[in-house]
Parts: sequence; structure tokens; C-alpha cells
Amino acid sequence: MQVILMEKVANLGNLGDVVKVKDGYARNYLIPHGKAKRATQENLKAFESRRAELEKAQAEQLAKAQERGAKLDGFKLQIAQKAGVDGRLFGSVTNYDIVEGLQKQGHEVERAQIRMPQGPVEAGRRLPHPDRAPYRRHRHHHRIRAGGKLTAFSQVNHK
Repeated sequence: MQVILMEKVANLGNLGDVVKVKDGYARNYLIPHGKAKRATQENLKAFESRRAELEKAQAEQLAKAQERGAKLDGFKLQIAQKAGVDGRLFGSVTNYDIVEGLQKQGHEVERAQIRMPQGPVEAGRRLPHPDRAPYRRHRHHHRIRAGGKLTAFSQVNHK
């Protein structure tokens, strides 16, 4: 099925590109999420009439993402989690915990924007030394990436 992309889609194309994708991908993901429309003559004409408006909106989103990325670049976040005497976590530190910590400090971040390349800090894994804290990327836009340090320190239970 051929579709017109209404925004930049990673590994597929840019705003206004007419691309061929599998029917299920178009029907189940791209079209319902507003990322694409079917490539018919009517939709092509409607898109061309709105192209400037859509490009302006995309540029505004990029500017906002750059601003948020600049605020978070190099940001350090500390999260306290329960751990045993030997320093092993009882639970894990996930992107939900990171978002919660960032929102408490006034940052607007969604869970989907957090990338944890090494996976969550899980139970059984020893907490890293604060100087070797895992690196976490915050993805605000397909072109903006801001990194920061996450330090999970333990609240030791002595019972």
C-alpha cells in the first residue's frame, strides 16, 4: 500500500514522502496514529495545500525538543531503591522510575522518550559506583538525543 507520510517516521521517510509499506503496517499503525494517509489523488492535493502548515508544526516540535534536550544534557539523577546488605536491589530501576524522578524535578518527559541501552537496573545486579553510573539517553525527537547519568543508590534494610 502506498501512503503519504504526515511526519518523519524513523527508517521510513520524511514529511510528504510517498512510500510503499505493507498493508498491515499502514492500517494498524501509520494511519490510526496520524503518521500517514493513503496515497490517493485527493489526499495528495489536500496534503500539498497543508504542506507549509505541517512543516511549520514540525519545525516547532524540533525547536521544543532541542530546548528540552539542552536542559537534560549532562543532567544527573539519583534514585533511591531498597537493597540488601550486600548491595543487591530488591526490585529494579526502570524508565518509569526515571520519568518519575525527572518530573519531580520539573522536567516534562514521557516514558517512551527514555532509552535504557543496558536495560533496567535489575534485582541481583550490584549497584554501580556513582562514578561509573549507567548512561541513560533521553530521546525527545528523532533528531535530538540528550544524555545524563543515573545513579541508583541503595536504602539498606538491616532486618
